[in-house]
Amino acid sequence: MTESAPGIPGTPGIPGVPGAPRSLRSRIVAISVAAAVLAGVAVAYTLHAAQRAQSADTTSEFGLDRGHLYFRSTEAGAGRVARLPASGKAAPQAARTTGGPSCERFYAAGGTGLCLQRRSGIPPKSYAVVLDDKLREKRRIALTGIPNRARVSASGRMLSWTMFATGDSYAGSSFSTRTSILDTRTGYLIKNMEEIPLTLDGRRYHAPDVNYWGVTFTKDDNVFYATVSTKGKTYLVRGDMKKWAATALRENVECPALSPDDTRLAFKKRVREGTRDPWRLYVLDLRTMRERPLAERRNVDDQAAWLDDGTLAYALPGEDGRKQDIWATPADGSGKPTLRVRGGSSPAAVR
Repeated sequence: MTESAPGIPGTPGIPGVPGAPRSLRSRIVAISVAAAVLAGVAVAYTLHAAQRAQSADTTSEFGLDRGHLYFRSTEAGAGRVARLPASGKAAPQAARTTGGPSCERFYAAGGTGLCLQRRSGIPPKSYAVVLDDKLREKRRIALTGIPNRARVSASGRMLSWTMFATGDSYAGSSFSTRTSILDTRTGYLIKNMEEIPLTLDGRRYHAPDVNYWGVTFTKDDNVFYATVSTKGKTYLVRGDMKKWAATALRENVECPALSPDDTRLAFKKRVREGTRDPWRLYVLDLRTMRERPLAERRNVDDQAAWLDDGTLAYALPGEDGRKQDIWATPADGSGKPTLRVRGGSSPAAVR
């Protein structure tokens, strides 16, 4: 005998749903199946949309060609890499070629590009994206923190980037960085340079507040220079990848950038205490270890880039409401700064 739902004679019940008729059971099953299908479609669409957006972020309409100055545009094509011819006199109003990958920081050399990205969300996500000579994505590495510095060795083999783990400025004392090195030939990734043994004042140094940033490589892809901070002081260090060691050379050097001929280092030097305009650009002769100030007297909070053996480029806060502009100045201290690119940052000359 068939059990009927209460008050509805002759209607069968649904197991687990007392008193439900068979027609209602069919509806519940159909709705459940439809909901599951819709949920699956929504998840698939979300993943597909995220992949498309990510792909669009790294898609470029041009590649890495010699004789061009690449930079992150803050005007036309804002947030994406653009380029201008590197030769000739400064042409800040020249038409730029836009349509490069979307990056917070960018650098390129030796047929390799490095693009640091940051995506909004809870929590925000950051990535180091390795690009080939067509500016196509080769590898993506998830990071934590705020993108800050990016460098590629002259050969394109060695990559380094710095992220702010806490804080967002070197001017104050409350900040922490995480700097990584990637060997693109072997694929080996050093997630945090603080693991490298450090020698300071002739002795092996240990401290919990050691921070590295601003790496620059020599042409042999083995030796590097970088900044180390500890106990409120900053140092220029020389590192050796094969020996897995770093040695402090002198104080008050930040964000070094090695010249194309490996003979000089451009860097920012603290010339006054506090957070108001603390730095000025200098160049250090590595043979004599003598330094000289450059003609740029404004506060430069950037890792300068060498356009050639005699010229440096760097970003400064923009004029007329622009976020940033790229300026250039002679590397021997002569002359005067000139505006190179209106509305740009992260300069990289591909030679």
